[in-house]
Formats: sequence, structure tokens, C-alpha cells
Amino acid sequence: MSMTKSIKKIFAHLAALSIAFAGNLSAEEPAVQVYILSGQSNMVGIGQVDGQGSHWRGLVSDPVVSVYPGDYDPAADYDQLEPTLTVPVETFGANSPFPGEGTHVLRGFITVEQTGIYEIRPGYGRSELNITTVGGREVHRKTPDEPKRILTPVKLEGGKKTPFQTIYLNENGGSAGYYSRVDLPGTLRNVVLEGGKFPYLVNDEGEFVPRDDVWYKGVVTAPADKWLDVGCGADSNSIGPELGFGHQVGDHHEAPVLVIKTSQGNRSLGWDFLSPGSERFEYTDAEGTTWYYAGYKDPRSKWEKGTEPKVGGWYAGKQYDDCFDGAQEVLANFDQEFPHWAGRGYEIAGFGWWQGHKDGGEQGDGGPTVHAMKYEENLVRLIESLRQKFEAPDAPFVVATCGFNGGEGWQPGSSAATIFQAQMNVSDPAKHPDLAGNVRTVDTRPFYRPTEVSPRNQSFHYHGNAETYMLVGEAMGCAMVKLRE
Repeated sequence: MSMTKSIKKIFAHLAALSIAFAGNLSAEEPAVQVYILSGQSNMVGIGQVDGQGSHWRGLVSDPVVSVYPGDYDPAADYDQLEPTLTVPVETFGANSPFPGEGTHVLRGFITVEQTGIYEIRPGYGRSELNITTVGGREVHRKTPDEPKRILTPVKLEGGKKTPFQTIYLNENGGSAGYYSRVDLPGTLRNVVLEGGKFPYLVNDEGEFVPRDDVWYKGVVTAPADKWLDVGCGADSNSIGPELGFGHQVGDHHEAPVLVIKTSQGNRSLGWDFLSPGSERFEYTDAEGTTWYYAGYKDPRSKWEKGTEPKVGGWYAGKQYDDCFDGAQEVLANFDQEFPHWAGRGYEIAGFGWWQGHKDGGEQGDGGPTVHAMKYEENLVRLIESLRQKFEAPDAPFVVATCGFNGGEGWQPGSSAATIFQAQMNVSDPAKHPDLAGNVRTVDTRPFYRPTEVSPRNQSFHYHGNAETYMLVGEAMGCAMVKLRE
């Protein structure tokens, strides 16, 4: 760290002690810096950490277990010894102990669908104590004297039955365990370990490691609650932009950081996330029919003029309420939610938003949807509403644009182009002088990666490409830091 940066951090640290904020201020320690991220499914996080994989029991055929007398003998060749019992395994991976006393050796075949390099992690809990070979090559070892697993990836040919053997080192055999493909392009593991990118995510052994100064809390979806690490996306094998974002702001602050992500997939800014203060409006379509479009709390997204909307279980802005009321509830119980920071207090440090697909952000041809045409107005109101709701009138706000297909093929006037331009406009001081200096937009189009270098073909989720999600998160974090300098 340079001397200039060190001095700036010292002054920022001192300044933080004098800022009024929600929560209880500690005179000895700076307030926890809270960032609130929201949006739809890509904010939830669909970036894939590991390759295709799951319980490896789905790969196993013809499993049989043989029981040999006595405890495991590392000098023994169990292929040459006579077992006391050999029985087929009717339900492999059912977590029930194998029959008989002695050393249990499981044999069978493993078959993967796609040719690739795979990592096998057999067993759960105590049944992880085993030595496993695939095709005669040791791929897994964990012994009582070696508490850390030793994993050796193995190349497997798609559709080919390959023999495997697992020697369990205690009586807890029977659990299946997991496998993953490690060479699938676009996964975080492949991008980091093979591509050499984002090296700060791993230790010298190539293992993903959490930060100890940035805590992640998921609300509504992506419910991880832990120090920032992989697995804070839609599931334990996924990431969203929170990972790259959290590292950027974590490096910036001397104080600890809390990232609250409150998001939900398949949600529109013009309906589900519609913020308070949004008013009902009329729109006449190409056929000459005039419609009312919902204002905040209306029970239908649209209804024909002259009729009454039917009341349902949803309403305009319900996702806004669910997400941000949920975030407020977390902060209202700050000391209970985060006992490691009890009594320290917090400050709302900024907001991040990545959304647009449901409003038409992937529709690159034809005319714009009504929600696309209203997107800029709704986004400005969202920014103002969140600042008011969280009593942070000057908190920096970062918007990430839609970047589907890298913007290639978007026609002027299409929904995709309209929403993109709206997202760019909110940070243009000439268009929105009231937001000047505390709103920035990140253009995500350069971060799009095609299917050929991605884990799957799913354009609206950026093909699950973890590099895309990391780059979006880093860019949002860098933009946030710039706004705070």
C-alpha cells in the first residue's frame, strides 16, 4: 500500500468515527460499512463455481462390497485376498453402513456423460476416510493420519465404464459423496486455476478462501450467511457479482464490510420492484386499446381502461417491499444477526443494482416494451426511494447495465437498447443533475462470454460464465470506490 493511500485510509477512518449513522456507534472502532445489492436472477448469482457434478452415485453401476477380516492393512493387496463376504449394494449412497465387520472395499464402475477431467470426493463425514482409485489410479485419499483430503483429478471418457475401488478406513462406509468436472470452461475454478485470473480468491494450494473482513448476508434468495466466499449465489456452487464487489470494497475500507444481497429472479422494475411514489399511467397500444399500467400497490400490472383490476396475491412493488423490508429487518437486529460486530454500529455505504431482463432487456429487435420505455423513470425513482428508505440521502449508487450477447445485434429502439440507454443515462449529469456525483453506471457488455467458453448455453444467465460475474462485480466495486473517494 502506498504512503498516500495509507494516509487517505487513516483520514477516512477518523472521518467515519464522526459520521451519524443507524446503529450504535463505538468510539473505539469504526462503523461496519454496509452495502445493499439487489436485482433479479443475475444478481442472485448464476456463475458456476465447479464443473458439472453432483452426487456421484448417479455415475456408479454394478456396485458390490466385499468385507475382509481385521482392520485396514496398508500393505495388503485386497484384490488378491479372499473376502469373508461379498454382496451387491442395492441402494448405493443411502448412507447406511455396509454389512459385516472388518475392512469394507467397494467396487463397481463409473460412467460420465462427457469426456473431461473429473475430481471425485467420495463419502460424507467419517466415511470420507477412504482411499479411492479410478481406472487403477488413486484419485482420493483421506486417512486418520492425513485429515486433509488429497484429491487427484482423473480424465474420464464420456460413455465409457471405468472400474473404481474404494477402501473404507472405518465402519462408516456406504456414503456416496460428490464429483465435479474441473476442466469445464467458464467455471470459476477453471478461470482461476487454469486461466490464472482472480488469484486473490485462492490460497497457495489452489483452494478458495473466504475473507475475514467482509461478511455476506443473503435475504429472500441466495441465503448464504458467512464470510464472503464462493457459494453466495443461487446455491453453494454459484456466485453472483457480490464476490468481486466485496473484494473491491473490502480492500478499500479499513473498517469491516457487510454485503446484504436482497434479490429475486424473474422480476420487473416496472411491476415487481416498482418503488413507492410510482403512479398509475395510461398507454394506448397499436390496436387502439387503452390500458392502465400499475402504480405502486396496484393489484395488476395492467388492465383495460374502463374496467376494474382484479385483486390477487401480488401487487406492484411487492418484491420491492419483500426485499428491502427484509434488509431493514436484518439491520434492525444488527447485533443479533452479527454478534461478532455487536455494539459496533453500521453505516449505509452504498447500493448496487443489476436487473433489466424481465423488462425486456434481452429483446434486441422490434419496438420497446412499455416497461422498457418507463425504465429510466422507474430507475431514478428506485434510487431516490432506497436512499430515503435507508436514511442515506447521499449514499453512492452503482448500476450495472444489461449486457446480453455483449450488445451484439441490438437494434436502435429495441427493448434491450432502450433499457441499456436508460441505465447509462442515470449517471449522466446533463440528464440527471440531481444524481450527479453519486451515481455511476457500469457497462457490462464487454464482460459477456460466448457459449463456447462457458459452462452452459443459457444467454439470459450469461451462460453461467463465472468470469462474467466476477468482472461485473469487480467493475461495480471499482465504481463504488471511485464514488467514495
